[in-house]
Amino acid sequence: MKKYLIALAGVFALGTAALTTQASAASYKVEKGDTLWEISQDQDVTVQDLKNWNELKSDVIVPSQQLEIGSKAKTYTIKKGDTLFKISQATGVSVGDLKAYNNLTSDVIYEGQSLALSGDSHNVNVASVSDNQTPAKTQSTNIQPKNKQTTNTQPSTSQSTQQSSGKTMTVTATAYTPNCAGCSGRTATGINVKANPNMKVIAVDPRVIPLGSKVWVEGYGTAIAGDTGGAIKGNRIDLLMPNNSQANSWGVRTVTIKVLD
Repeated sequence: MKKYLIALAGVFALGTAALTTQASAASYKVEKGDTLWEISQDQDVTVQDLKNWNELKSDVIVPSQQLEIGSKAKTYTIKKGDTLFKISQATGVSVGDLKAYNNLTSDVIYEGQSLALSGDSHNVNVASVSDNQTPAKTQSTNIQPKNKQTTNTQPSTSQSTQQSSGKTMTVTATAYTPNCAGCSGRTATGINVKANPNMKVIAVDPRVIPLGSKVWVEGYGTAIAGDTGGAIKGNRIDLLMPNNSQANSWGVRTVTIKVLD
């Protein structure tokens, strides 16, 4: 890429467990011959990120156009159908950071809820959840609304229905790590697995399992179909593991999976 106008607003905060990099705001001035794909490769972001950050409806850009590289918003208001994964892709903030900034203990979010997008937005209170409020989109992990307790130790009806109603198949499952040889650290859908090594992500053949699907994997849990691989063809999947020890321990297994959506 040729020329940058950088306005860094990034903040580096060292937590008790790891170094977290806050989203930085930057801009880029489009030059003749530039494409969104070239800019995305040079900035290590996805084309969809650039379109979301700049509210672009197509891939058309023009010389001298100023593009924002990163989300400048401090909060995000959840809309119907949103998931943490979708919000992460739209804002450039990892799922792990979204949960940490908003003290979320599960992936369940609610329409109208306000999410902080940076560590300096903790003064933004997460919207309270009323008893009649429903999740923006049903998640794989089901919790009761705040201030409503339950003594039932059996899986909830919603969770049981999700696992029993999905498309079931038997696959060969291997495992990989964020630092595997030749790996870029980002999945085919743009997930930064080096920043989120404990995230449940699987590589799939998109002709068999659509990218973005939630998939329950026997012995692994519910994951996002967020990656692909040259050797992942047909009824074969690859599971993200945080380290080599766990990947080697998994080995190669034949497991049952259920595509939930």
